[in-house]
Amino acid sequence: MRTFIDLQQLLLAHAKLLDQEKLYCLWLFFHPMIVLAKAEAVEAVFGPSGTYEKPSFYQWMNPFFGNGVLTSVGNRWRIQRKQLNHCFRPDILKEHLQIINRQSQILVKRLERETEKDFTRISKFLSDCTFDIICEAIYGVDIGCQLSKKETEPFVYSINKGFILLTRRFLNVFCWLDFIFYSSKTGKEVKKYSQVVRDYTRDLIKKEKQKILKHSQPNEEKGTSLLKLLLTKHYSSKEMNEENIRDQLMTFMIAGQDTTKIALTWILYMLGLEADVRGKAQEEQDLIFGEDHERHATVEDLNNMKYLECVIKETFRIYPPGPILTRYINEDTTICGYQIPKGTTCVVFSHVLHRDEKVFPNPEKFDPDRFLPQDSATRHPYAWIPFSAGPRNCIGQKLAFMELLTVTSTILRRYTLESLDPRDKVLPTLTIALASSIPIRIRIRKRCDNLGHSNP
Repeated sequence: MRTFIDLQQLLLAHAKLLDQEKLYCLWLFFHPMIVLAKAEAVEAVFGPSGTYEKPSFYQWMNPFFGNGVLTSVGNRWRIQRKQLNHCFRPDILKEHLQIINRQSQILVKRLERETEKDFTRISKFLSDCTFDIICEAIYGVDIGCQLSKKETEPFVYSINKGFILLTRRFLNVFCWLDFIFYSSKTGKEVKKYSQVVRDYTRDLIKKEKQKILKHSQPNEEKGTSLLKLLLTKHYSSKEMNEENIRDQLMTFMIAGQDTTKIALTWILYMLGLEADVRGKAQEEQDLIFGEDHERHATVEDLNNMKYLECVIKETFRIYPPGPILTRYINEDTTICGYQIPKGTTCVVFSHVLHRDEKVFPNPEKFDPDRFLPQDSATRHPYAWIPFSAGPRNCIGQKLAFMELLTVTSTILRRYTLESLDPRDKVLPTLTIALASSIPIRIRIRKRCDNLGHSNP
């Protein structure tokens, strides 16, 4: 459990020792890794002028992600990114907001039963909610995790188990070779669980195809789910085959659900620790919604949540969704004055980058005001990179941020939160994202009727 926090302390020690260095070298067995320690070095590799690819170990996720946009490289990635950009237009995101609002209301109704308990392990509730949101946005199907639909349990279990198994491979050097990994028990389980997810996705594609083909003009079938948008594109232009579509659906489904659940967990945890911050965030919600706790948030409402946006960004600074970002140097190059040979892997530990004291004074303090416009304007754009950066940043980050704002807002309007474990007890641990080392316990209580005041 302490693997990541020990690594973090080691890297922070390196950062202080090499305070003036923008990058330095670490050796992973016989493989050199260049740590990009400052924002200038990050920009040189991840910025628009960089032409570097993701390392080969991203292919370890292929059983679940296939050749989707997350794992593809080169021209294949560029083509896929272009094909997918239209799926995240503002008008489509606005339609997804209806899904997020509806599922958020189900979540807060479920949490009402928790207000009589000493504490709630919040992660399971957030997992169910984010599964329902992402499945409806991606597949166009409400799988009913929050309503305990039994028929989807194997699918959900396989995704959760798959993330755990993939993490084991990344952290165990003996599993890095394919022939060893797939001969092991863990490798065989990865194949089994990924097949469950693939079969489920294939069935949904088949059903959606049948619905679309009932129309005389398939491209006239309306809908904003990623599945429907990609199938419509398939019939209108033949740019994507069914295997491509399946890989993209699985990529967005799996990558989008777990990271969002973990991000929400950290956001609520920090709001439960910082009473003053929580109070300001709730005052903002009261100004926007008044006493109507059940009103669905609009895009305009989300744009007015300036302080809550700062809270989320500061949470991402301390607990970034993507704690380790990598690029492969595919040709001899120069980065910040250093000659870097072809075949080198560059890595950013954003968990450490976000603690650069020259950029973020008193970095362990939780201070959302760091992200007020006047404080952010002069900050290097690559000093804070929770969703990666540059051309290969997260294509779904606007949808994710919309989800985080809406779910958190819906909870804060009804409840006050108190986190029961201090930060030195809740240590981050590395999965594919940055999870907590122990279940996060939050005491949930109904807010008093008078706006701006909460139960103690």
